[in-house]
Amino acid sequence: MDILLIPEEISRYSRNISLPQVGLHGQKKLKAASVLIVGLGGLGSPAAIYLAAAGVGHLGLVDGDLVESSNLQRQIIHSTAAIGQPKTKSALAHLRQLNPHIHLDTYQEHLTRENALELIKPYQIILDATDNIPSRYLLNDACHLTNKPLVHGSVYHFEGQVSIFDTNRGACYRCAFPAPPADRINPEARGDGVLGVLPGMIGIIQATETIKLCLGIEPSLVGVLLIYDALQLSFQKIQLHKNPACPLCGMKPTITSLDDATYHDPRKIKE
Repeated sequence: MDILLIPEEISRYSRNISLPQVGLHGQKKLKAASVLIVGLGGLGSPAAIYLAAAGVGHLGLVDGDLVESSNLQRQIIHSTAAIGQPKTKSALAHLRQLNPHIHLDTYQEHLTRENALELIKPYQIILDATDNIPSRYLLNDACHLTNKPLVHGSVYHFEGQVSIFDTNRGACYRCAFPAPPADRINPEARGDGVLGVLPGMIGIIQATETIKLCLGIEPSLVGVLLIYDALQLSFQKIQLHKNPACPLCGMKPTITSLDDATYHDPRKIKE
């Protein structure tokens, strides 16, 4: 069935439609697309806002946390009035005000091995806006097992990273990071500092790459790790290669279900 844009949508998205790489056909692709955003914090906030503004037709929002005052330095989808509310409720209200023409689903729960596959099943693209390494491995594994592209983002102090993990075309997160750095297991839980604008930059790049995936625009960050240094204001690209010995997507995989991998206590895996 052909996707239709009403006159108000054509007006709203006119600056997208005027791009030769997008056009009316591309805007219809965006309306037909579905994206699951896991984590509504520093990364998920700008990503959700710009994907909604761009007209991505179906967004899923996953987060089990409540808004805290310490979030507001970087989590721009939330407001002071939302302190104490579920992040999903706060984000839903913001995005409904921003764009009433898109469909929004919320999941007020933490990501676990028990719910990961079911959460991502209805969506075409998964956006990793989590703030801890166990969740990143879990999402990576779930996306490989369900054949979904994963738009990864992470931040640490003044540094941010973005990549797309799609094992049909390149490496997975386990290929790039066979073992987690001991000092970065869960910086958010330790209260580590992060420059407030840094996740905004990374989340916007994630949104950009997600829109390009929806539209089929190349080149993309599949097989590339983009590193941003906010102190030096520099970008670096590192080529990633599929690891033949990867336990998930290698020649002889040992992880064939989420039960095969070891993650931290799911109750401690938070967005």
